[in-house]
Amino acid sequence: MKEEMLLAVLTALLILLTGVQSLRPKLVYVKPSEMVALHCPHKNPKAQVIWTTPTSQAMNLTDSKSTLADQGHIGVLIDGKSLIILRASASHGGNYSCSQRNASRDFWFTLIVYSTQTKENEERGQYPTTCYTQEPCMLYCPEVNIPLVNNSNITSHSITWNKEGDTTTTENYFFSVEEKNSGRYTCTRSYQYDGQIYYRTFTVVLDVKSSSSTVAIECKAVLYSSSDLVFWLSGDSFIEADDSLPVFYNESWEQNADDIKMTTTLVLKKVSEEDLSKNFSCKLQSDHQLSSFVTITLRQKACSVPVSVPICIVCILVLLIIIAATGCAKFKIDIALFLRDTLGCCGSSSDVRSYDAFLLGYKSARGLGEDDRRWLESVLEERFGYSLCLYSHDALPEKDVTDAVIGCTEQSSSVVLVPSSSDSDPGSDLINDVLASLVERQTHLVYVIPETKQESSANSKPEALKQFREDRDCVIWKGRNSMKLNSSFLKRLRYHLHPPQHAPRLLRQMKTC
Repeated sequence: MKEEMLLAVLTALLILLTGVQSLRPKLVYVKPSEMVALHCPHKNPKAQVIWTTPTSQAMNLTDSKSTLADQGHIGVLIDGKSLIILRASASHGGNYSCSQRNASRDFWFTLIVYSTQTKENEERGQYPTTCYTQEPCMLYCPEVNIPLVNNSNITSHSITWNKEGDTTTTENYFFSVEEKNSGRYTCTRSYQYDGQIYYRTFTVVLDVKSSSSTVAIECKAVLYSSSDLVFWLSGDSFIEADDSLPVFYNESWEQNADDIKMTTTLVLKKVSEEDLSKNFSCKLQSDHQLSSFVTITLRQKACSVPVSVPICIVCILVLLIIIAATGCAKFKIDIALFLRDTLGCCGSSSDVRSYDAFLLGYKSARGLGEDDRRWLESVLEERFGYSLCLYSHDALPEKDVTDAVIGCTEQSSSVVLVPSSSDSDPGSDLINDVLASLVERQTHLVYVIPETKQESSANSKPEALKQFREDRDCVIWKGRNSMKLNSSFLKRLRYHLHPPQHAPRLLRQMKTC
């Protein structure tokens, strides 16, 4: 705390001495030995950037990449408008500023290199995330003060996740999250520069809350004496009126001339499996009338009963009429998916392949990252029942890369071309060679396009993709807006794919109910 106050005072003095109008310094926290990047927010890409370091040395930087080791700044890298510290130490802490020539304002940063020994410092690097039981949940690794790998010679590697108390790596996507998944997760970003590996870690705190609502059951009785009692029992045990307990009761009454109307409400904050096996009794105990009681048993809500066939036929006919009248493609897609998922119309084909689809990546600056790619694979396989051929799991290692990719396409009913921001996907380099073979074999292709408002990005796509894009099924990827089970992206993707060879999991669950 003293160090932060001292840095703030020094910053204020520096501003007064220089006479330059400045914004309030941005506090940047980093752990020792980790990488951190400061990005100058000036918008002029051609103007030279001038950085001032804690040693009060002003550095005139150009667009070329250079290190500052010869100026006494060991482990500091200049990359465009960014200042990158490869391994932070206490000597790197202090005030940094950046400006451009003829600019009227400096931008200030206060870099604080902290240890994780105190609770206050630990909480600075934590990012809370809330998910709800029985729902999909994905953890995102923060992108705070990290290098811009697209503009530098720094290579970004995959992100690894670890849960506190577990020595093994874990996944950051839960198809159906549970309360036991709550806890602290550490994501580690690794970077390679000049043959060395550098790291940046973040702590994501997952709080899994119950999606079930509170249950309240009223018990009403008429009393003829103030000595009469109405209370709740769990089996043979009395339930207390303490609202801090998970199960309790509260009471209210209305007194008339001849009697008292009592209402005793049993409250269960969260129904557990144990509560489903218990009997709860509301008992009236009186010396002036016959004592009585009523016993209830909680049961889990039954699966919804499928709509009867005649009603389904009428609904489908009505929707078909609407489609014919308005030409709305949305209803056509919804009906097709409804028939597949609910009524079990999975389709059949004499040409049965080993896999339903093969995900083949092509290089794109706005493509899917590693986490997004794993999410898409998991949802298609676990939620919708598709059997996917994945190069990293199903391709034989002894085969040539091109032969292995073509082998996956031959075993799959469809090929989905997915934009990828990772260089590790084999399709990124082979798309021009493989695509001609796919078109010649009349392979069913589905093209996923990243959403972009810049027309120039379309010109940067491989020439082979431009030639067939107009004639193929296209689906637009809109980032996180597409990562919902009811998103138009997933609906259109499933619509263009052949029905899975096996019934979707949703249909199997309905039949078991």
